[in-house]
Amino acid sequence: MEVYGDKLENIMSQLIQDDFLNEERYARSYVRGKYRMNNWGKKKIMINLKSKRISEYCIKKGLEEIDQEEYYSNLLNILEKQIRQYARKNLNGYQLKSKLYQFAAGKGYESEVISMALEDVL
Repeated sequence: MEVYGDKLENIMSQLIQDDFLNEERYARSYVRGKYRMNNWGKKKIMINLKSKRISEYCIKKGLEEIDQEEYYSNLLNILEKQIRQYARKNLNGYQLKSKLYQFAAGKGYESEVISMALEDVL
């Protein structure tokens, strides 16, 4: 739009006052979208928000959008789907557990949560 200087500052401050530019709202929306649509874990979401230079406070507020029970059951569902995909391959117990762990870690889930979920699924 080729707006510079004081005029740009006035426009930006007005957008912030009118709540069009809101870092916390963006973080909350980002977390909801990546969690529900892409089944990302908290670690992956946090890393991506940090790469977008979102403040720690807003990241923390955004992660509050994830319900802990839903988070765990979502991981269980993801792992069960993966087990069905790996069923065609002849994997022993250790190989299967290793592949599932790597898959969940790649999705951004925490190691403690993955370990508990693997115990429940296998």
